Amino acid sequence: MNKIRIALAVAALPLAVLAAACTTKATATDDKPTQRELRELVDRNQITALVDQLGRALDEGRFDDFRGIYTTEATAKTPGGKAEGRDALIAQASRNHSDGKRIQHFISNVMIDLEGETAGVRANLIATFAPAPTDAKTPPQPQYTLGEIYRFDAVRTGEGWRLSRVETTPIWSTGTRP
Repeated sequence: MNKIRIALAVAALPLAVLAAACTTKATATDDKPTQRELRELVDRNQITALVDQLGRALDEGRFDDFRGIYTTEATAKTPGGKAEGRDALIAQASRNHSDGKRIQHFISNVMIDLEGETAGVRANLIATFAPAPTDAKTPPQPQYTLGEIYRFDAVRTGEGWRLSRVETTPIWSTGTRP
C-alpha cells in the first residue's frame, strides 16, 4: 500500500509542477519553478496525504496507521477526549471508534501554512455516525452528524512529515450522538 501511495504522489507531482508554473510569475531569465517552489509543492502534498490517511485510518479502524501519521509525542483534543503521546491517541481512537458503530469522516479544504520545518493545518470535517450494519443488504441510517474544524500542527521528521497535534472545534451537529 505504501508503494501505491508513493506512486500516486510521484504521479501527481508533474501536475503540481505544471500548476505552479502556470500560476508563478515568470521572469525574462527563468520561467521554470524554483527549487523552493517545488519543495513547497511536495511538502503540501505530503501533509495533505497525512490528513487523508488519518481519515481513512479512523473510518476503517486502522489505528496502528497512526504510527506513520503522528509523532511519538503527539497530542489530541477532540470531543472524544484528550490524549498525550501517540500510543494514547491510538487508545483514544480505539475506544471512540468501536465495531458497534461506523463513523465516516469527510475532510475537505485542507489549508497549510508552511513555516520551514513546521506547518499549521486547518481543514473542515463532517463526521457521520451510524450503527454497524445488521445485514449486507440494508445500510444503516445515520444517527448523528457533526461539523467540526480540524487544526493540526505538522513537523518534518527524519521519516518525513508527521502530525504533532490535532484539535477539533465542533461547529454544528444534528441527531443524537450514539
